[in-house]
Formats: sequence, structure tokens, C-alpha cells
Amino acid sequence: MRELFHVKQSGNHNRNKQHISTHRNMNNEYLMKHLRSIEDFPKQGINFRDVTTLFKDAKCIKIMDKELYELYKDKGITKVVGIESRGFIMGAILARRLGAGLVMCRKPGKLPAETVSQSFEKEYGTDTIEIHKDSIDENDVVLIHDDLLATGGTIKAAWELVKKFNPKKCYMNFIIEIRDEGLYGRENIGDGIEVTSLICV
Repeated sequence: MRELFHVKQSGNHNRNKQHISTHRNMNNEYLMKHLRSIEDFPKQGINFRDVTTLFKDAKCIKIMDKELYELYKDKGITKVVGIESRGFIMGAILARRLGAGLVMCRKPGKLPAETVSQSFEKEYGTDTIEIHKDSIDENDVVLIHDDLLATGGTIKAAWELVKKFNPKKCYMNFIIEIRDEGLYGRENIGDGIEVTSLICV
């Protein structure tokens, strides 16, 4: 979706300063072959990339599992933050491989205990995401994972939310990064975090 966003900033987080990475996009041939595109969904003019065709194929899951693990096996990841809801799938698989915990980043009202929230503006209003207050601490090395990077609005908010916990370090990953429709999600995220994606289209 083409979102217009402005993330509410919160404090000085010099601890997380670093330049954004342009780490390789792998574009595995088998994954590319199984990625489905649906024109004019959810509205006219949108070419929707359907990640469910990757999730339903056992070999695709195995390839994504291996590639994600190779990217992050030496990073010291202690928590994987999965973005609601497709980010939970490979986020959980990767967390198990890395020996890390899984933190669910959800919409308001979905988490039962005390939460920390982050609001951001979209084209037609404001949205909010939350994680549990006891999910992350200053000793954690965090990987934020979602299935797709388009405009970057939600993931930018997720990063701002994670930074409120002042973790030791933070990384960001996507299965798919869309760049062929005038979308500049990586640029919209800004500097300060290493970003990787398995497929770039």
C-alpha cells in the first residue's frame, strides 16, 4: 500500500547510530518463480506481491530459513521482533534457529499485558503498533522482521518503538522489498540500521 507517514520521534538514541546497509538482495531463482503477483489488489493500480505462495511451499520455507540464518547467525541476535501478522511466520522460524526469543509487534488491543506503543500517520489517518513492555531490554540485540517492505511506514514505526527499549543493537529484514513501483521504503526508513531483504523486485 502507498502510505504517507510521519513517525512520532521519542528521545535521543545515539546508541543505535550507524549507516544504513545496502546488503545484497539474494533473489533466489526458486523463490522468485514461486512469488505470485496479483494486479489491482487491494485496489486499482496496485500490483500485490503474495507471499502466501512462498509459505505454502516447503522448499521455499527451507530456502528462506537457510538464507535468513546465514545472514544473522553471527550477529548475536537475542530477540526477533515479528510484525503483525505475516512477520510472525519466518520470524518464529528464524528465532528458533538463532536460539533467540520472538517478540510480537501487534495492533492495539491484541496483547494482554502492559504495552509500549508507537503511532504513525498514514494517508487516511493514524495507526498504532504495540509490543509488551517486558519484551526487550538493554542487553538485547534485536532483529525486526516483516514479510514485505513497500513504503516503510509501519516498519519505521516498529524501529522507533524498539528504540524506546534502548537495545544494544538493532537489525531489520524483509522477505520481499518492492522497488519497481516508485516505492522507496528503504530510503524512508532512513539511516541508523542495517537493512536486508531476500527478494528485491
